[in-house]
Amino acid sequence: MEKTKKIKLFIGLFYFFLVALFLYFFFSKFSFQEITSYDFIKNNREFFFQMKQSNLFLLASLFISFAIIWVLAAGFVSPLAIFAGFIFGKWLGLIFLGFGMSLGATFLYIFANYFLKELIREKFSNKFQGLENKFKKSEFTYLLIYRFIGGIPFAISNVLPCIFNVKPFYFFWATLIGTAPQIFLFCSLGNGFDKVIDRNLEAPTLIELIYSPDIYIPLIIFAVLIVITIFLRKLFYNK
Repeated sequence: MEKTKKIKLFIGLFYFFLVALFLYFFFSKFSFQEITSYDFIKNNREFFFQMKQSNLFLLASLFISFAIIWVLAAGFVSPLAIFAGFIFGKWLGLIFLGFGMSLGATFLYIFANYFLKELIREKFSNKFQGLENKFKKSEFTYLLIYRFIGGIPFAISNVLPCIFNVKPFYFFWATLIGTAPQIFLFCSLGNGFDKVIDRNLEAPTLIELIYSPDIYIPLIIFAVLIVITIFLRKLFYNK
């Protein structure tokens, strides 16, 4: 038993080492200032547009693979969703990112459920004890609600269901469906950025961005969604 624990600990530490290594090489290749500069975005927009026109399947496959790795590396989904909408448009961005993100989250859940379950139970079981009975009543329904309302950092929300012994099949579909509204809104925002950049040779001001319907409409809907989910969280996490 002790030997098994050591093996699991070693594999867990190795995973976190790989995550740190991935993040190090990514940010050593591209600085934050570089990837957020207007020229960098506009130039690479043309590159991805041409690639999308010539080989959509290859670009989609690369993006889905990157999304899986990104989620496994505990990356935030919102910037990736904006990028997906920017490159693919809101509908294809939703499909490609939703599939890749759900796969990555499911792989992370399976990994955590096998190697880190005891640690997760120790850290979070008391805090979320009230949810255990809810998940026992209807595993998929409550997992779907849990995914929709959020309120927990994405990386943690991927491993927290280890406490409730959720089936990976249910986890995948609940993640895919439950996170779709948020992903769609961020993809719409990314698609709005693409349209604004297409109309402007120079970097638009913040006021110009906000006054663009392609930008402020997704932001307004997102704000409404936040209010709704805050209300639902109080009901869902209420013991």
